[in-house]
Amino acid sequence: MILFTVYDPVVWGMAGMRFLSSTIEFTAAVFMLYFGRTESALKINTVLSIIGPVILFAVTLLGLYGLAGRLSPVGLTSILAGAGMIFFGLKQLR
Repeated sequence: MILFTVYDPVVWGMAGMRFLSSTIEFTAAVFMLYFGRTESALKINTVLSIIGPVILFAVTLLGLYGLAGRLSPVGLTSILAGAGMIFFGLKQLR
């Protein structure tokens, strides 16, 4: 039985980045429990707040790279603007 029938390297790259992200998140949770202090957990969470948006942006860019030949210029611009608005909105929280 074949478990994965996806041969698109872009999809594998996107999934791989998400697996990496989840591994980092899980490892951070284990470290929070290991150190057992609120201060340490907050420091670890701060590092995660930097990694999360970077992974989001990288996966989005990889997906756009995979769609670049099939997407209209208006569609590509709309997606890029939407991703940019996410980061702009997050910047306003500070």
